[in-house]
Amino acid sequence: MEVLAPAGSMESLTAAVRAGADAVYLGGSLFSARANAKNFNEDELKSAVQYCHARGVKVYLAVNTLLLEHELAKALDFIRFACTLPVDAVLVQDAGLILLLQQCAPGLRLHASTQMSIHTPLGAAALQKAGIKRVVLSRELSLKEMAEIHAATPVELEAFVHGALCMSVSGQCYFSSVLGSRSGNRGLCAQPCRLPFSVAGGTGHDLSLKDLSMITRIGELAQAGIYSATIEGRMKRPEYVAAAARACRLAADRQAVPDDLLQNLSAVFSRSGFTTGYLDGKLGRDMFGIRSKEDVTGATSAVFSDLHGLYNQEYQRIPIHFILRIQKGEPVSLRAEDGDGNTVSSAGDFPEAALSRPIDEARCTEQLKKTGGTPFYVEEITCEIGEGLSVPVSLLNKLRRAVLEKLEEQRGSHTPVSFTPCALPQSNNHMAKKMKLRARFTGTDLPENAKKCELIYLPYHTEIQKLQQLKKDGFPVALEIPRGMFGLENAVRRRLLAAKEAGIADVWAGNLGAAALGKELGMTVHGGFSLNITNSASIDWYREFGLADTELSFELTLQQAAAVGGELPRGLLLYGRLPLMLTRNCPAANAGGCKGCDHNRMLTDRKGIHFPVQCYGACSEVLNSVPLSMSDRLSEVRNQDFGLLRFSTETVQEAENIIDRYLSAAPGEGEFTRGLYYRGIE
Repeated sequence: MEVLAPAGSMESLTAAVRAGADAVYLGGSLFSARANAKNFNEDELKSAVQYCHARGVKVYLAVNTLLLEHELAKALDFIRFACTLPVDAVLVQDAGLILLLQQCAPGLRLHASTQMSIHTPLGAAALQKAGIKRVVLSRELSLKEMAEIHAATPVELEAFVHGALCMSVSGQCYFSSVLGSRSGNRGLCAQPCRLPFSVAGGTGHDLSLKDLSMITRIGELAQAGIYSATIEGRMKRPEYVAAAARACRLAADRQAVPDDLLQNLSAVFSRSGFTTGYLDGKLGRDMFGIRSKEDVTGATSAVFSDLHGLYNQEYQRIPIHFILRIQKGEPVSLRAEDGDGNTVSSAGDFPEAALSRPIDEARCTEQLKKTGGTPFYVEEITCEIGEGLSVPVSLLNKLRRAVLEKLEEQRGSHTPVSFTPCALPQSNNHMAKKMKLRARFTGTDLPENAKKCELIYLPYHTEIQKLQQLKKDGFPVALEIPRGMFGLENAVRRRLLAAKEAGIADVWAGNLGAAALGKELGMTVHGGFSLNITNSASIDWYREFGLADTELSFELTLQQAAAVGGELPRGLLLYGRLPLMLTRNCPAANAGGCKGCDHNRMLTDRKGIHFPVQCYGACSEVLNSVPLSMSDRLSEVRNQDFGLLRFSTETVQEAENIIDRYLSAAPGEGEFTRGLYYRGIE
């Protein structure tokens, strides 16, 4: 099983490699989901790749943020440079970048970031069909659900084995961007979730989870079909990286992990201990925790000193074969071969006639085996030694050092990945007609004027008879597939099939797996905001995938959204409490579980501001404290084919009034926000 370690700096990379990691993932100076890590400039990245490749360690470059239109060219240029090194794979989130890289560098291996929110068999299979070689699964999956995904597709699967857990499904958190314009989808999350947010009767920190640790159970991940076990922590210290990598190395090799190593790993960073709740399918209050005073004080200088010892020496992982030739009348020569087809040699002085004790195989073997301080260990030595000859030990040592240096240099040089510049999609070329309205409801009590909407999205589990009656009454109904379908794919499929047989043809899909399900059933699929479409290339990717139309990300400004090109019809969310988080571990359940919950609980922050929590599918949504309202700014919403009104906590009468305001472009009432449509994100 591959042990994959984080490298936020060159020291952390060295720590990971010397502690036994098989691969590292790192970010460059651009487009990394950990923008605040030290990361690597081009010279540092080149050195890092050479260092790792010389030691048989793979390098995965994280270019795993959403890209704005003007950033596509810069991202491609950066990856073109990475192809010259070359990196072993590029980790991506942006669908548009996938499209462009498959045109520019078809030989480049692409891994789908956990930011793509893949958590269903169909989602993983869709990416495999689209040419993705590996999928990093959502951290909220159970071992059973991982095994189901593995059984459904041959794509490589990667899962986290140790490190921090975000409260939200990765790629589905907009908390930091909506509250402070620092987007988690752009690598700049301010981690507001670690502050006090509480439900009545909860923990007081009901958006803060303990860290994950499955190190001692890494074999169970392998049994579930996981190919690569990932350690989270590009922002962490090298000592943390070394401790986690060494512990995972031992566990992956089926060796016992020393208790003191696990204790030091916990001491260097944890949040009230660790959890395996998601993997075991045991959610709830026990999974929550914060960084306590005891957690901080446990990281003593003695702990760091012990952990530093894990990477102060080379990790000898490369087996080599030495061929030593000592023959009369020719220079002494030493050849080294590794198992990857690399061969180097070096020659020295001529041997002399022995005056007393001739050189023999045992003496030569003793010297050649001294490869300490290098990444090599001697697996085999072949000696071709003539009779009666003498060679100084210093010459053998010199030849050994010379060939190992040459071999390391040769191993660090790989054939570049071919990269051919390709044309970028044209922006500013979409000309929408008069914008229509769509509406989304959480129930079936609909205002009469909702009939004036182009489409009305209702919960996927709405009773068939009710759907038929609403359709008969003139409501243009469609169904909303949950963004969080953990373990529910088959159940949702059955409900959609029944709805299709009853004449419902349209579905809303805010996740790639949901879109794939709609396609499988032959329904018309309308993409949602949570597909995170922020550029023209992503529009083109989803058009090829088969969407009928899509919402753009609400992290775009109105100006940025208007400039997105492509042929696929598109729209924006224009009303509603913005969904700040999609979380499988419902924070409201910390107050006594789900029994008796009316699905409308509130989170309260340290300032007394309330955030509604609503459950749908296999997840809950944390909603913004006030709704987005754009009813009096519709003239500024340009080049959009439709606008979505997303109702959540409103009464039927309130929804009717809001629809009227949008039909007449009247101002909003009460407290509201303009979201990110004017201030944008970093």
